[in-house]
Amino acid sequence: PETRLTGRNHNWKHFYADQILSMPDKWEYPWFASWDLAFHCLTFAKIDPDFAKKQLELLVSANYIHPNGQLPAYEWDFGDANPPVHALAAWQLYQLDKEVNGKEDVLFLEAVFQKLLLNFTWWVNQKDSEGNNIFEGGFLGLDNIGVFNRSAPVPGGGFLEQADGSSWMAMYAVNMMQISLELALHNPVYEHMAIKFAEHFLYIAGSIADMGGDSLGLWDDQDGFYYDLLRKPDGENDRLRLRTLVGLIPMFAVIVFDENKWNKLPGLKEKLDWFMVQRPDLVKLISYWKDTKGAEQHLFSLLRGHRMKLLLKRMLDPAEFLSDYGIRSISKVYQQHPYNYYLNGADYQVRYNPAESDTGMFGGNSNWRGPIWMPINYLLIQSLKNFQEYYTDDFKVEYPTNSGSYHSLAEIADALGKRLKSIFLRNENGERPVFGGYDKLNHDPHFKDYILFHEYFNGDNGKGLGASHQTGWTGLIALL
Repeated sequence: PETRLTGRNHNWKHFYADQILSMPDKWEYPWFASWDLAFHCLTFAKIDPDFAKKQLELLVSANYIHPNGQLPAYEWDFGDANPPVHALAAWQLYQLDKEVNGKEDVLFLEAVFQKLLLNFTWWVNQKDSEGNNIFEGGFLGLDNIGVFNRSAPVPGGGFLEQADGSSWMAMYAVNMMQISLELALHNPVYEHMAIKFAEHFLYIAGSIADMGGDSLGLWDDQDGFYYDLLRKPDGENDRLRLRTLVGLIPMFAVIVFDENKWNKLPGLKEKLDWFMVQRPDLVKLISYWKDTKGAEQHLFSLLRGHRMKLLLKRMLDPAEFLSDYGIRSISKVYQQHPYNYYLNGADYQVRYNPAESDTGMFGGNSNWRGPIWMPINYLLIQSLKNFQEYYTDDFKVEYPTNSGSYHSLAEIADALGKRLKSIFLRNENGERPVFGGYDKLNHDPHFKDYILFHEYFNGDNGKGLGASHQTGWTGLIALL
């Protein structure tokens, strides 16, 4: 029909799929979703790493990836943009595969890396509208977490510079750098790619701190948190002081590599030393990679210790993000004191809601304004473990906040993992929180041991919510 010539997906005529694909859910979401699939592959790696690698390679193959480098988001709108997690998934899958099979599949890592070069370039060209290394728009993957619909234009014009948009890209850059470092051990040509991605990372870090030299970055010293920035058509800029997972995502941009690998890459060392002399303004914003802290590990991260402690103070506060069952998607302070933002005569309100969405936004069965989501919790835990490799047990923070008890990052990562696992385990009453107090599921011998891995979970009581038929990315619990 003529209407199909310009409708959704009309720019994806090359797309041809006739392979088995992992779906998020066999009933509610029986179609592929790119960032879901990346997480599925990590769980599959524990049982069938070869299948996992083939799945990850599919979306970057010629029949799927757009000629301009964009990965298809999901079936009803290939052109949307989900958080770029494929490089992270490729690296972790490479490591998990090595554990299972006892050998490195360098060809797999190299093949995925080559295609992701196209995708990274697409991101830089398409989503950085001002050319300032700040990334805006298109992140449907976190649905209703913000004040405005993050995939639609801002009401009244202007644009939203998202704290997580730039953080996801910083993470993407360091993940590509990490893969380059590994490949450079087998082919020295890749050392130049590691240098390229190190530079990208540094420029993104600089822009997050101070975009365009206007001294208004995404980090807020007063609150010790990262916030989105609304740039209005009249030239005014507003920080949207809404504390959500968006402000924690800068923690994801972290890699650690050992002294041995560092010494094998003299070109990278030389370039980073050059940056220390020529651009100390950028270098001071990130972790100090030259100091091994006695652990023989080098840290490359968006966060230095001070800012990380400030973020963790919020994240580990039971009155804000810390639930008995994991990290909430939005601070609980907005339950009694909703966030309000006034724009062009309209009042945009965000209230903490631990359960299903109370609006029809995005179909109504998805909610990022309070519940616990497994993939983000998984990435937070992995990030803490990465930081631990560098900081060791010498670096301790208060957990929970205001408890007077201090723990290492590894101990906190393990404790958060236990909170997530407690969703599915029987409590002192012999009931699994995931079943939400439903007597038949908790006690009937025909049901009580058949656990459903829901899409997301109540931020207060751990009840399973959303899609329930073995939702894919919640399978990440197997890695914890």
